[in-house]
Amino acid sequence: MSKSTLKIADLALANNVVLAPMAGISDLPYRLIMKSFGAGLVFTEMVSANGLIRDGRRTLVLLASDPAERPLGLQLFGDDPAILAEAAAMLEGKGELLDLNLGCPVPKVVRSGAGSALLRDPLRVGRIVAAVRRVWTGPLTVKIRSGWDDASLNYVAIAQTAVAAGADAITLHPRTRAQGFSGQAAWEHIRRLRAAVTVPVIGSGDIFTAEDALAMQRQTGCDGVMIGRGGYGNPWLIRNIIRLQNGREQALPTPTERLETALRHLTLVTAASGERHAVLEMRKHLCWYARGLTGAATFRSTVNRSETLQGLRELLTHFFLHTAETDESRDETTPHAT
Repeated sequence: MSKSTLKIADLALANNVVLAPMAGISDLPYRLIMKSFGAGLVFTEMVSANGLIRDGRRTLVLLASDPAERPLGLQLFGDDPAILAEAAAMLEGKGELLDLNLGCPVPKVVRSGAGSALLRDPLRVGRIVAAVRRVWTGPLTVKIRSGWDDASLNYVAIAQTAVAAGADAITLHPRTRAQGFSGQAAWEHIRRLRAAVTVPVIGSGDIFTAEDALAMQRQTGCDGVMIGRGGYGNPWLIRNIIRLQNGREQALPTPTERLETALRHLTLVTAASGERHAVLEMRKHLCWYARGLTGAATFRSTVNRSETLQGLRELLTHFFLHTAETDESRDETTPHAT
């Protein structure tokens, strides 16, 4: 297969592998790591439109950026067209692309009327996209789910409404709000959506291996693939998707490469937010970097008790430099993409 590229409105990406916006995960250090392994587009964590307007300085911390990660996608969530438009205007120049979250299933977001709650109100979706389109001059996309539940699979109608109002691309995670992250993503919905709209469609859901990504493209005809939970502790997934797309063999990471990447991630988080925050924030990431390696369970237990940056570095170095065997096990304890 030849190299796959993706163009959204006038934004031409180097490839069609996109990092998902993920609350509590896709901060600047994480994005820089994933970008260094080849992601064509990376996204910020989702940002509350209400929070941006009411307490802009605090919320803008989520939008801290670096030239090395550009082009950058920004993601907003909210339920009020006017507020979302006001927030979008505040983001001008902070990223190359803006995405509206219409799919987050997290109860707190849904109770506010945002995220996947909007799937029950197509007319409001149209008003939201139109309002933001009037103020946002760059590429505008929406991220949706298949529907509220199995009795209301309205993803095609929602997407068509969004496109008619000015959306330049659609990302579909083919699960319902009721499913959360359980069960299997219905890739068939991506195929149907691709046939129903004229803008690019990015597929999301259950991409844990490079083979998964190519299978999604082959089965659905989607224009791009979005990496969420499959990328936790595994930036090599992005590299290997691109390699397979270009007819090359995968390059699996050695323990030494895992160590070097984990240490670089730790250094980036420390520089961004200080030692204390880095120790707490990096515990989950370091546990993910160790997935599939012999002794990972013991390593996780020790890491989660570590209280110092130096202690984490020593644990990392000892673990990865004394670990050579791998297995195929997966750690199912992963948080959720938005």
